[in-house]
Amino acid sequence: MKETKNLTPGIVLHIAQSLNLPMRGVVAAIELLDDGGTVPFIARYRKETTGNLDEVQIRSLEEKLAYFRELLDRRETILASIAGQGELSEELKARIEATLDKSELEDLYLPYKPKRRTKATIAREKGLEPLAQYLWAQQGAELPLAEFAAMFVHAELGVASAGEALEGARHIVAEWISEDAAVRKALRQLVLDEGVVASRKVTDAVDEQKKFKMYYEYSEPVKTIPSHRMLAIRRGESENVLYFLIEVETERALAVVRRHVLHQQGDWTPQLELAIDDAWKRLLNSSIQGEIRLDLKRTSDSEAIKVFRDNLYNLLLAPPAGPISVLGIDPGLRTGCKVAVVDETGKLLAHDVLYLHTTKHGNDEAWHKLEDLLRRHCVRAIAIGNGTASRETDAFVRGFLRAKGIANIFSVTVSEAGASVYSASAVARQEFPDLDLTVRGAISIARRLQDPLSELVKVDPKSIGVGQYQHDVDQRQLQQSLESVIESCVNKVGVDLNTSSWTLLRFVAGINERTALNIVSYRNEKGGFRSRAQVLQVPGIGPKTYEQAAGFLRIRNGDNPLDMTAVHPESYAVVEQIAGLLNASVEQIIQQPQLLEKVNPAQLSAGAYTVTDILAELRKPGRDPRDTFVAPSFDDAVHEISDVQPGMTLEGIVTNVTKFGAFVDIGVHQDGLVHVSELSHRFIKEPAEAVKTGQIVKVKVLSVDAKAKRIALSIKALSAPPTRPRSRNGAPAPAQPLSMNEKLAALSMKWAGR
Repeated sequence: MKETKNLTPGIVLHIAQSLNLPMRGVVAAIELLDDGGTVPFIARYRKETTGNLDEVQIRSLEEKLAYFRELLDRRETILASIAGQGELSEELKARIEATLDKSELEDLYLPYKPKRRTKATIAREKGLEPLAQYLWAQQGAELPLAEFAAMFVHAELGVASAGEALEGARHIVAEWISEDAAVRKALRQLVLDEGVVASRKVTDAVDEQKKFKMYYEYSEPVKTIPSHRMLAIRRGESENVLYFLIEVETERALAVVRRHVLHQQGDWTPQLELAIDDAWKRLLNSSIQGEIRLDLKRTSDSEAIKVFRDNLYNLLLAPPAGPISVLGIDPGLRTGCKVAVVDETGKLLAHDVLYLHTTKHGNDEAWHKLEDLLRRHCVRAIAIGNGTASRETDAFVRGFLRAKGIANIFSVTVSEAGASVYSASAVARQEFPDLDLTVRGAISIARRLQDPLSELVKVDPKSIGVGQYQHDVDQRQLQQSLESVIESCVNKVGVDLNTSSWTLLRFVAGINERTALNIVSYRNEKGGFRSRAQVLQVPGIGPKTYEQAAGFLRIRNGDNPLDMTAVHPESYAVVEQIAGLLNASVEQIIQQPQLLEKVNPAQLSAGAYTVTDILAELRKPGRDPRDTFVAPSFDDAVHEISDVQPGMTLEGIVTNVTKFGAFVDIGVHQDGLVHVSELSHRFIKEPAEAVKTGQIVKVKVLSVDAKAKRIALSIKALSAPPTRPRSRNGAPAPAQPLSMNEKLAALSMKWAGR
């Protein structure tokens, strides 16, 4: 097998096996990534080379590569350190080079790692290491242990008796035990299999909102505790309300160590028993517990980040209303509602303020202003931010439209999460340097309706509000993960080269912020692009960048009709070949895609995957992969949480999907929770199996707690349960008993951590 850069064949084989991917595809993808290829480009335009690996598989491969390259770098450092000490035997070197686990690598290095002065160090200084070696070897000697130990009594070195000599020797043995890689690996597995996360309330801690009440006296196995509960406990600890331990039965842990240390009985056995007990209680317990705590954090972080990724992906790919003129409203009470009108391209046309709630005649004045703005700018839709006073504003707008008999303008409430962050950002100041922050917010709200993807990429994704404990997880990992989601969404949809902002262009495969700004500058100076190839004239864009980016850039009404499609310029010759076989022009094929039914793919000079993609694109050239826009319809009679009553059926929009359920906006400023057990009649392990962010759903209200601002909803209550299969005698078959996880999922209502 060809060796890839910095990776051994063994590691590449391990990656392929762990991801269940063909070796040929893995090697090809690694080489493409190392050559500067981007994940979207490789997944879309190098299917023949990789064997049709998809984007998820390639990103998983990319993560594995980062892990193992870090491991290899650390391995070299460790080997050099041990060699410098003169302790690197061939056996140790082979063991270090064979491990593919970072924890095991650190375990092997532990005995040689520079350390502070310990009890074992002091014992060595007293000359007690030979006595420790005697205990460790378990070989026996001509002298009884007591007599042998007496030989190490040395008043000047501080060893006053044989008992003190044995105590010092035990300290050395305890350290050897604690540094034994096999012992540590076995104990780590024991804690993972049998350990329990136990949280307790800190004495005299203040938890005013009782957010962590369920965790005051809480225990759950390490191997089954879900990420959201682990993150809730960790947050409680960070807020000094809780503390938690990883508990394991002491005797089980000691038994594991004994199996590795005790080989045969002798007068040394009691001393080794004492050393084992000391090693566990003084050294191993806290060390292994720290490792498991870190493992739990990593696992919880990864799962929470995955939830955030999935939510962000669905939010970014929410259906756009499209290129229509929109009036955006940022609702407000005391300061009024800021209004902004944008045209089909998102350009600001006008802005104003509507005072609906502060003056006696506010509604009359607002009525005239709104009517004038709608008429003058041919507005097709009204987007209302879902913040404070949104329901009152929505009621005003709907009443206005009904009274005027305006049926060709629709009104919809959109999420304004992160709009204030955008308004104060450098990007917003660059776009609208002379406008107030609140006006910028209204513009953002209007544009979100037109194209959520184009507008949301301007906002720090952590501010969009679709995460779970997003401020508690590894921020570097979170940022990298979210940026990869944005990159995936942007390239899935494609970017209009002549109208897109640099904030959107920077996420196109191969393009960074600098080249995105250069594209916009070139466009402003030279006018619109007429062809994809013209991008090569932009400073900073060379053949490699062009190769990566070209297929994701769109030019409408350009010189070549293929420039509006996802067909890569490198495959234009294949389309010309298709046109030749059909005796038609490329323009005719795009206008009459039914002609493609006559094409025999075997006649084309390209691989099967490439041909399939080209034909699919030509059948629907430039098609937006996002769903068709549908506006949610809130109940006009429900404005506040006090209006919500158990038993009501309401329509809402999913705002956040977590590990324990989905939050739904039903139009009352407080999202309700559909617990995972209320999503479907079938067992749902992950809420994402049933719903996604941005989805419009119908829900039934189960309960309302206005004081605590909690609304419990159900989706499954609005559909009939599936018919239970019957046994041979015609009676309903007995229901299968719920597992412990299913019982926990059905009983737990987790509200903290949104």
